[in-house]
Amino acid sequence: MDKKTILKVYETMLTIRKFEECALKLFEENKLRGSVHLSIGQEAVPAATGTFLRDEDYITSTHRGHGHAIAKGARVDLAMAELMGKTTGYCGGRGGSMHIAEVEKGNLGANAIVGAGIPHATGAALSARIRGTDQVAVTYFGDGASNEGIFHETLNMASLWNLPVVFICENNQFGLSTPQSKACSVKDIAVRAGAYDMPGEVVDGNDVFAVEKAFLKAVKRAKEGKGPTLLEMKTYRWKGHWTGDPEVYRTREEVEAWKKKCPILRLEKHMVDKGVMSTAEIANKHKEVDGVIRKAEEFALTSPEPDPATVLDNVYFGEVN
Repeated sequence: MDKKTILKVYETMLTIRKFEECALKLFEENKLRGSVHLSIGQEAVPAATGTFLRDEDYITSTHRGHGHAIAKGARVDLAMAELMGKTTGYCGGRGGSMHIAEVEKGNLGANAIVGAGIPHATGAALSARIRGTDQVAVTYFGDGASNEGIFHETLNMASLWNLPVVFICENNQFGLSTPQSKACSVKDIAVRAGAYDMPGEVVDGNDVFAVEKAFLKAVKRAKEGKGPTLLEMKTYRWKGHWTGDPEVYRTREEVEAWKKKCPILRLEKHMVDKGVMSTAEIANKHKEVDGVIRKAEEFALTSPEPDPATVLDNVYFGEVN
């Protein structure tokens, strides 16, 4: 990455972190109703992949997908309004935290069903292949989803048809409260790529440069018509599976150990060491992003609630004879 790109990735990471910290605060204040699934600690993966995607490229996301949406270009005010169920949100407040979509930016949507976004992205990749474009589809999913049948079926299809799709497993060590070691037959999910004759790579998901290198290689392969890649990004979520999770399945010591691997602090240290930013400039950037998030919070809080009379809008059905 050149300096300009590093700064963009850094700002994206900060925006994701502060957006989710704000969402947590609003939940604790009972202003944001319904639990949200936070990706605090995992910011390097969406920031160092979404930065290199164009609007015309596709992504599909997960129930823990705020970061993916923001990295793909989502406005934080509209995203926050969606989390709060307001009419000004991306989906009119009807999707909420787990279903943000912005088709104009290539975000085909987050999905609350584990693994469901994997075939959607592959379908988008098939569409690009049929239309003869150079679009790439990227699907983000967790370690738990890699044990779903749809994961294996879709990787097989994508490889068989040589589709331009990048499969990104954000391995944050837990499928809800179950550690990967108790639910998965392999230590590294990336080895499963071999069964479908595609490259598989284990990546340090807290290192933006490692993520960038592996991702750009996979995108290049896809655009050259060489087919899909499976990337396993090893990372960790600092918060529970959802807001309110008692987190009895892991120790505080484990969480604190992973916090020392914070991807944001790691990049900040690199930038200071290499003269990309000074500590004063970093502090100013924090204040700048804080201001952006405060405006997004104010926008969401003051946006109107949906009119109950519109409850059937955008609901489609067919008559049964």
